[in-house]
Amino acid sequence: MYPVWEVPHLTAGMILGLIATFHMMPVYLSTSAMWFAIWLESRSVREGRPDLMDFVRRYARLVLIFSYVFGALSGVGIWFAATVAAPRAISGLIHNYVWGWATEWVFFLIEIAAIYVYYYTIDKVDAKTHLKIGGIFALASWTTMIVIVGILTFMLTPGRWPSTGAFFDGFFNETYWPQLLLRTTSMFAVGGAYVLAVAASGKNERVRVEVVRAGSVLGLAGIGLGGLSFLWYSSSLPDPIRSNLAALMTPGLRGGMIYPTALLALLFAIFAAKPGAARPWAGAAALALVFSGIWSFERTRELIRKPYVIPNYMYSNQIIGGDVPSKGVSSELDRINDKGILRLAAFVPDELRTVTDANRLRAGRMVALIECSACHSLQDKGLRPLPERIRRLGATGPDDVASVLDSLGGIPYMPPFAGTADEKRALAEYLLSISK
Repeated sequence: MYPVWEVPHLTAGMILGLIATFHMMPVYLSTSAMWFAIWLESRSVREGRPDLMDFVRRYARLVLIFSYVFGALSGVGIWFAATVAAPRAISGLIHNYVWGWATEWVFFLIEIAAIYVYYYTIDKVDAKTHLKIGGIFALASWTTMIVIVGILTFMLTPGRWPSTGAFFDGFFNETYWPQLLLRTTSMFAVGGAYVLAVAASGKNERVRVEVVRAGSVLGLAGIGLGGLSFLWYSSSLPDPIRSNLAALMTPGLRGGMIYPTALLALLFAIFAAKPGAARPWAGAAALALVFSGIWSFERTRELIRKPYVIPNYMYSNQIIGGDVPSKGVSSELDRINDKGILRLAAFVPDELRTVTDANRLRAGRMVALIECSACHSLQDKGLRPLPERIRRLGATGPDDVASVLDSLGGIPYMPPFAGTADEKRALAEYLLSISK
């Protein structure tokens, strides 16, 4: 076990989610933008319209700076936050998908080289060569999505991997193709929002009107096809995940997916019909709606895989709860229940490894940090605050709280308590103390 990263009120997972949601903005831009840029550049060549290249240049500059400076920095932020928030989960993913990550990084390097070459050779090489450079970038960028989606969906539906441990049994799982199609179609809706943001500030009225209309149509198509893909994706979810969705989907998250998408579609429809009315505020509004929609979708995707971070293998608190014989991995629950989580976890102060009357509350807090803080705030306010949850249960003594801890394994989205009877009692007394 690794040290626990405690983030008061928010939890470590929320910090990771915020960074990841921001990261999706430049990622979706990089995977969608060049397809539109290639189409517009081809039209510029075909129709003899060099004026269209002004937008292509500005759009490529946005990709270069936003996707490969801010996007790259937020990508590093994800790795850093994920490593300290869920180090065992990241270790498990790397050990199982190291060649998948390596493949993704190779294509990422191709992306970086291609976008620099594409941007700095505008008007410096012949059109045919320049379009080929753009095509290389577009294909490389989409290939990174193909690889990453396999790893993301593995963390939700690992397929036959728990029984076989095979790379492709986990990679090509039951939700892989629906989610790949969903993200591919949605990226064009996001790309349309960026087209609106860049084109609305253009000075050439003719180009501005044409590009805003084309970007709005692209965005509408992405939303329409994305909606159909979402239906397929939803139908591919296994029954336990559907149950979690019904139990954990809050009105805020549901509205956060529906309303921003509907408003973005309305915005695209307005500017597809009246592109001359587009102004810079429209692009800013479109990107704000995109961020809100991505945040709600990604939060929901994280919620529905509970109580696991990797289903049937590792719980959200990073305790291994399933056997993977092909990998030589066995559940830790029996050993932890026998020896104690405080004795087995590496980063526990020596004076807390054995529960005594003198350290009971401190030991209970340490157990809460290890087993609960990944999803719950230990403070009175914040994300799923434990003090408020205990008050809601009406617990009046440690025995009441201990009985709740005993029942956790029967709740589909909660991992079971792992530890000795003394540790359970210490945790119960600590939770009762912070609820008062």
